[in-house]
Amino acid sequence: MRIAFIIQRYGAEVLGGSEHLCRLVAERLAATHDVDVLTTCARDYITWTNEYPEGADRIRGVTVRRFANVATRDIDAFNEYSDWIYNNPHSRDDEIEWLKKQGPWCPSLIDYLRRQHQQYQVLIFFTYLYAPTVLGLEVAPAKSVLVSTAHDEPAIRLEIYKAVFKKPAALCYLTESEAAFVQEQFPERSSNEEVIGVGVDLPQSQPYPRTPSRPDDETDQSGSEPPGPATSEDDDGEARAYPSHLLARGAIFRRRHRLYGPILLYGGRIDPGKGCEELIHYFSEYVKEGGEATLALMGVKLMSLPEEPFIRFAGLLSDRERLQALEAATVVSCPSPFESLSLLALEALSVGTPILANARSAVLVEHCVRSNGGLYYADRDEFVECLKLLIRDERLRAALGRNGREYVRKNYRWDVVLGKYERLFAKIRGAR
Repeated sequence: MRIAFIIQRYGAEVLGGSEHLCRLVAERLAATHDVDVLTTCARDYITWTNEYPEGADRIRGVTVRRFANVATRDIDAFNEYSDWIYNNPHSRDDEIEWLKKQGPWCPSLIDYLRRQHQQYQVLIFFTYLYAPTVLGLEVAPAKSVLVSTAHDEPAIRLEIYKAVFKKPAALCYLTESEAAFVQEQFPERSSNEEVIGVGVDLPQSQPYPRTPSRPDDETDQSGSEPPGPATSEDDDGEARAYPSHLLARGAIFRRRHRLYGPILLYGGRIDPGKGCEELIHYFSEYVKEGGEATLALMGVKLMSLPEEPFIRFAGLLSDRERLQALEAATVVSCPSPFESLSLLALEALSVGTPILANARSAVLVEHCVRSNGGLYYADRDEFVECLKLLIRDERLRAALGRNGREYVRKNYRWDVVLGKYERLFAKIRGAR
């Protein structure tokens, strides 16, 4: 079967929850189907500047067809227009203008879809918000699937999105919380809907208890001597013998970034919209109250960071380094108030690292409650007290870590997720 994914940005270098999820699903379905991705030439969601070359490319078994945007986004003008449209009476034409200002505005992608949609049996649109989905769903709704990645935000209340949730042949949700929100927000929607989730690979990681906070510590947490030398490959691929504590869980990330003691880790876009500004403020209050830990941030920096000794910017990491960071962390912070899934939370739980989540996100609270793998906070005081508890209580962290791994193993296996997609495809083709 030939499948097309339609998404605003795509690529291994692209950071974003919806974009990353789309890539994971596309790559796995490409093992059994002929998969195309239709996307723009943008790498950056702030301006939508055309950075990738236009045309077809092949990435990890997936054919990626890129189309150039006709304009970049003026973020200040867009924010000003958004403030107006959210707070004043307006027409549908005003909302289309808002959609155009938001970007990406890519008429050639929609033109291609109109000309070529007959060659695809299924069209899968990722995220409800952007123009490629809003306009693309009008082309062939009877064979279209929307993975909405919806959450409570001002934009979702615009009139144009009523059609977005009504038109497709099927709606896919990532969590029960997202499904409940959409069902309340859009009484008229596709009758074919399912919580499909996402797959998470469970790495072969070490369980709790943690190895020493300092890589040069010669005893483990039980006070016993570490075992003898272990073997690892160096950067040249040659085997070398190292003391086992140098190869222990998280030690490589700690050594590389000179991190000692407890670590609160965040990963993703370092952006006020992701709750990072609030996270830094709350963590600073934790330090002022005597807390001893480092806040390590990995990802793309889209805001300035204070020059404080307890804040460390680790940069954009490879998949392998990201796993090492998640294992090195004492706690992983999930500060975003707006989430439809949070791969960061699931990745942390999959390696047995507890999470500390923003209670304003129903999805994050759902993960914490259902997994019993983390705590959540509603304000500064709760953040500080939760973090103190997690840092201080190793047995609690161990229990939460075990619970988190089991939660991911039971609920987020790729074989289950891909099976749900296949059944959905069969329904759509049967209905047509």
